[in-house]
Amino acid sequence: MNRSLLNRFPVGMLAMLVLLGTALPLPAVAQTLSIPAVKLSMDPGSITQPAEIDGAIKVLFAMTLLSLAPSIVLLMTCFTRIVIVLSFLRSALTLPGTPSNQVIIGLSLFLTFFIMEPVWSRIDSNALQPYMEHRIDGERAMSEAARPIREFMLRQTRPKDVELFGELAKISATSPGDLPLKVVIPAFIISELRTAFQMGFLLFLPFLLIEMVVSAVLMSLGMMMMPPATVSLPLKLLLFVLVDGWQLVVRSLVLSFGT
Repeated sequence: MNRSLLNRFPVGMLAMLVLLGTALPLPAVAQTLSIPAVKLSMDPGSITQPAEIDGAIKVLFAMTLLSLAPSIVLLMTCFTRIVIVLSFLRSALTLPGTPSNQVIIGLSLFLTFFIMEPVWSRIDSNALQPYMEHRIDGERAMSEAARPIREFMLRQTRPKDVELFGELAKISATSPGDLPLKVVIPAFIISELRTAFQMGFLLFLPFLLIEMVVSAVLMSLGMMMMPPATVSLPLKLLLFVLVDGWQLVVRSLVLSFGT
């Protein structure tokens, strides 16, 4: 029977057919129900044509790009610096679980979208829209999309790091804009790590001073058995709230990218 016909039968009708089949002898059932034969064959003419193969390659490339999208967002944007600085801030406050990882990552993502918005706009106007309107091909679109990202990364990258990976790759470029992404991306990553650690060190200094003052006061009072963190934590939170710490940190992060 056709599967669509079975789906239209009521359940009671199906049950009656089953009971009828069990009551009748096997030859009678074989004569009553005719089972269609299923034949499997391979027609040489049905082999995928080059156009279909090209479409399959495009689908595979799109799936690979989607799987690499998180790495692209993490390493080719300002996300790395932001999430590391916010993690240093949480450690400086001696609050290992507050804010949670979800809050830190979410705030880092939204700040990344805010800072990278001019870059996304250039990619949309110079690469995505012309490609969707069939004014440029895919190779030209990729080249136009990579140009704003390369310029953004080079603005944040130390020349020393670019020279390092240029020498390792044995590439000599007349201008930084001619450097391939395989040189620009790792140079940008280590520069972002260096900058993030510098900002984290500056965040630790005021809280470290509070820890030292609290430890010295407890030592002078003879309260050596009392953990300094018990007293310093409320003082650090009070200082952070009074100076509007979140606004200062976010403002410093955004301005550090020159936006």
